Amino acid sequence: MINQKLKEAFHEYKEELTDLRRKLHNEPELSWEEYKTTDFVCAYLDELNISYRRTEPTGVIAEIKGGKPGKTVALRGDMDALSVEELNKDLSYASCEEGKMHACGHDAHTAMLMIAAKALNEIKEDLPGNVRLLFQPAEEVAQGAKALVEQGAVEGVDNVFGIHIWSQMPTHKVSCTPGPSFASADLFKVTFKGKGGHGAMPQACIDTAIVASSFVMNVQSVVSRTIDPQQGAVLTVGKMVVGTRFNVIAENAVIEGTVRCFDPAIRDHIEAQLSHYAENVAAVYGADAHVEYTRGTQAVINDESSALLVQQVAAEAFGDDVIFHEKPTMGGEDFSFYLDEVPGSFALVGSGNPEKDTEWAHHHGKFNIDEDALSTGAELYAQYAWAYLNKN
Repeated sequence: MINQKLKEAFHEYKEELTDLRRKLHNEPELSWEEYKTTDFVCAYLDELNISYRRTEPTGVIAEIKGGKPGKTVALRGDMDALSVEELNKDLSYASCEEGKMHACGHDAHTAMLMIAAKALNEIKEDLPGNVRLLFQPAEEVAQGAKALVEQGAVEGVDNVFGIHIWSQMPTHKVSCTPGPSFASADLFKVTFKGKGGHGAMPQACIDTAIVASSFVMNVQSVVSRTIDPQQGAVLTVGKMVVGTRFNVIAENAVIEGTVRCFDPAIRDHIEAQLSHYAENVAAVYGADAHVEYTRGTQAVINDESSALLVQQVAAEAFGDDVIFHEKPTMGGEDFSFYLDEVPGSFALVGSGNPEKDTEWAHHHGKFNIDEDALSTGAELYAQYAWAYLNKN
């Protein structure tokens, strides 16, 4: 199951892997702006003589052709950074871009996939099939995976595998359980229209501050009173803009939020209930309501056979004690768009180490990773590809 040549390669390339990650961390680029990162990946693939094509406007799809016929497995690593100010100013490789930072670990994912490509390319004559490499842009805006799928990323692919560095898990631990892993992530916007006027004459007005407040207080009962409490769901109002001045009754109110769940039926239910609550609350006060519901990522549901193969590979490569069972998260991941097309799985690789101060939450300005986890992730990419292609 485990390829010893691959294992030896990752010991040899450990320093290079760290250097790649640090360069990427030092030069972060936001979603759909990953031009230098794309160029960097392409130059690296040129050195390895791995064929590739650029995707539009950023991103790369590469392929390692095996020496023997067989299936095709895809490995995905995302590349984009976030609009977050780096607070780790003492790092030698801290972001050089003000207000931009790899605060989620995508620099690690890209570097790990680059080194995995190098190691796999060295044994390509022994590969019974092909390995497709997806260097994906724009995960943070939940658009990159869908764009790559539309540009042929998974055409002819039999299985897809992805990794996310995870600061909430101890370094080296690997979690990949069958079933739900990441939730679907949707956005909603509710606009209330009332009748403005002077704050001293409320009888002549329809106050959307009251309408919006009533909606926010009542809409939480969609989850608490209309959904089975054993089913995971979250409805969060994150933004509320009401009125223009202290002594003017608000004519307009805009509320924005997000919905997270794992079950498509619950997703449909919450969407319908949002409109129901908004319209009826507005009707009580004589206002009008308009609801916009935008579906973002699907839930990431790990295929059972793929997830169990990840566990088997991880245990054989790193020892039985590496296996960790992380609970499903309400976070969103656009890896789901690949799983809509082909079976596969998405693993978490722990990078949390209190001694190295790497347990900060993802998207925080102090986020950093224990770089000892890089080799675990890079080898897991490569060993999974090897195992899947050799699987009967």
